Amino acid sequence: MRSSNSSPAHLPTPQAVEPQVIVQRAPAPSRMQMPQGNPLLLSHSLQELLARDTVQVELIPEKKGLFLKHVEYEVSSQRFKSSVYRRYNDFVVFQEMLLHKFPYRMVPALPPKRMLGADREFIEARRRALKRFVNLVARHPLFSEDVVLKLFLSFSGSDVQNKLKESAQCVGDEFMNCKLATRAKDFLPADIQAQFAISRELIRNIYNSFHKLRDRAERISSRAIDNAADLLIFGKELRQVTFQLLQGQAAIGSDTTPLPSWAALNSSTWGSLKQALKGLSVEFALLADKAAQQGKQEENDVVEKLNLFLDLLQSYKDLCERHEKGVLHKHQRALHKYSLMKRQMMSAAVQNREPESVEQLESRIVEQENAIQTMELRNYFSLYCLHQETQLIHVYLPLTSHILRAFVNSQIQGHKEMSKVWNDLRPKLSCLFAGPHSALTPPRSPPQSPPEDGLCPH
Repeated sequence: MRSSNSSPAHLPTPQAVEPQVIVQRAPAPSRMQMPQGNPLLLSHSLQELLARDTVQVELIPEKKGLFLKHVEYEVSSQRFKSSVYRRYNDFVVFQEMLLHKFPYRMVPALPPKRMLGADREFIEARRRALKRFVNLVARHPLFSEDVVLKLFLSFSGSDVQNKLKESAQCVGDEFMNCKLATRAKDFLPADIQAQFAISRELIRNIYNSFHKLRDRAERISSRAIDNAADLLIFGKELRQVTFQLLQGQAAIGSDTTPLPSWAALNSSTWGSLKQALKGLSVEFALLADKAAQQGKQEENDVVEKLNLFLDLLQSYKDLCERHEKGVLHKHQRALHKYSLMKRQMMSAAVQNREPESVEQLESRIVEQENAIQTMELRNYFSLYCLHQETQLIHVYLPLTSHILRAFVNSQIQGHKEMSKVWNDLRPKLSCLFAGPHSALTPPRSPPQSPPEDGLCPH
């Protein structure tokens, strides 16, 4: 789920700066690891990215404010060996600082903030989304080496939001700090615009397909949990039958008092049934527990990993939108403004205006030319970053095999454990009507060819 304040229309876009200032800036200490040769190409494996850090986000007991209950989270990082408390607004400021420093990178979206009526289901879904957000950030080659991430995961002071803002204050974005920014065009292929369009459409289709896979995985997991609830209720109803039998005997005396002949041909039948149903209700409770475990495991290992990949793909789609609505749009506006100024200059020359006004117009035109040049450089640097972020998407693609393996293993293990309980339960069925004078004994193994109505001939 995405926050309304994290839509592309509200995301910060880079500000124009003078080209000469950019060149004189020192490069930032954090850099993506790049192989020798073309710096555009990345060399990362999925295992390397996953090994950068694992961050846990857990709910802590609610604290009541004057009017609202505030939800807090305990955020624990393996890499920094830290555990800090964070609120939702801390995540918001953290994301804003990432967008300020890295406007041309895949900054994941945050789940929405819900002021009133936040039920447990919503709070848990948001906790999971925040966990996915911070893990994607912590494993990004560039974000993982930035001071903003370290502050968010390890600073234990009372005002982490101001600390995050101070760390980004007076610090330009990646374009201003990257020594290759002004030369990004030299590393891009000639058909970069066509490649960008193809990659964007491909990842859009991948997103749609994985979205459908996630929906089906959710349904499979939900069915397992619903099956667990049904099995538990089934067992309770069996126990209720036992209770009814006890009540029936209590009405005529005690458990040892035989039922009248008109109620049962043989009272031992009721006694056998009571004892057998008691045991069966326990077995069905065990079956329900196994089914619930399988559903929860698939929710954590399959559905959540699919959601993680979907969040990554969504961040790429948001980045593409920022590129078009931010850099390209500003470039087009700068060109349009420059065209108007040139017309005004020509009109002033024809009308023989005062020299001072002409000089001011010429100065403005020079400034606009510099702004256009900066926008062009930013446009190429944005495409440069997009090319690298596209590579990261492909690095994450093998996550599909991890997800499928987890799904298959969960199905195998779940069916194996439940099959064992069913097999242990089957011999106990012979005790249901196994009184000394009973002629009806259910078979120990299922018939080879059951009737069409599914009922046993016995």
